[in-house]
Amino acid sequence: MALTAGIVGLPNVGKSTLFNAITKAGALAANYPFATIEPNVGMVNVPDDRLYVLSSMYNPKKTTPAVCEFTDIAGLVKGASKGEGLGNQFLGNIRNCDAILEVVRCFEDSNVTHVEGGVDPIRDAEIINLELILADLDSIEKRIQKIEKKAHSKVDDAPFEFELLKKIQSCLQDEKPARALSYNEAELKYVSNYQLLTFKPFMYVANIKEEFIATPDKDPMYLKLKEYATNSGLACIAISAEIESELAVLDDEEKEMFLADYGVEEPGLNRLIRATYDLLGYATYFTTGPDECRAWTFKKGMKAPECAGIIHSDFQRGFIRAETVSYDDLIKSGSMLKAKEAGLVRQEGKEYIVQDGDVMLFKFNV
Repeated sequence: MALTAGIVGLPNVGKSTLFNAITKAGALAANYPFATIEPNVGMVNVPDDRLYVLSSMYNPKKTTPAVCEFTDIAGLVKGASKGEGLGNQFLGNIRNCDAILEVVRCFEDSNVTHVEGGVDPIRDAEIINLELILADLDSIEKRIQKIEKKAHSKVDDAPFEFELLKKIQSCLQDEKPARALSYNEAELKYVSNYQLLTFKPFMYVANIKEEFIATPDKDPMYLKLKEYATNSGLACIAISAEIESELAVLDDEEKEMFLADYGVEEPGLNRLIRATYDLLGYATYFTTGPDECRAWTFKKGMKAPECAGIIHSDFQRGFIRAETVSYDDLIKSGSMLKAKEAGLVRQEGKEYIVQDGDVMLFKFNV
């Protein structure tokens, strides 16, 4: 299960520059609105040093990291939900994403135009948020029209769904996102199918000046956006898209020197991917052996059979048990054999809740 995230924002805020850095895909990043016409989709490896430590221990034929998929859509402007600036047709491209990352410009640059005439992180964030709300409102109202007759005729579950839709409609009309509401289990089954943009996990990405990359909390624009995000119960991470795009073309040794010059320990993209993982409640388990060492993404709280099913449905269907050791215990022991001798390798059953960093071997029979 690859993490999928959609990148949104106003034109010229650094979305495509960030996307280029993430994927090294060479997406067009031009200094004029709507440079991105077709959505850009790219895959990137999830940075996790643990996988490569395991790989050095096993020397497998193949090492396979977990991956993230990012979708970069055209810059949105006021009225995008109604078709202004071509934006509406692209919102559909991120409805299947697990999370939405909103890139907000937090720097002044006379050489980079701004569609609103000047930089204001809060105003810019609110423009995008309102467009997402209006797009969802349009979707909900179309659904209401479709089932209203059935609801009044009390056909099947239509009355229940109709009331739910009206509740969401009222929330959106108040310019609040769908995630602001509380839902019971029965309601969630419907809401999950609506693919509402404002119901998805959401995070702000502040594109800041290079000079603040090591000390973002000294950047007044970032602090404004961070406070706004916190007041909305949302996460906010600072990154310099320009620096990340420069890092993307360097080899490992050059990257280390480049980062040292700026006083930071790792690329901002590593933090961004980890923050997106946290946002979605994702974690990683590993499978190891002479043929392949591999990282697998799973949702926190999943049980062993479900995690086995990520590899292959047969593993879940015929699950017997999972031979499990924590990454830390395995590394401290030096080998799987020594971990077994120390009693650190466990035989876990169907009710075991998989933990981040578990190294697992699934036993199954179909």
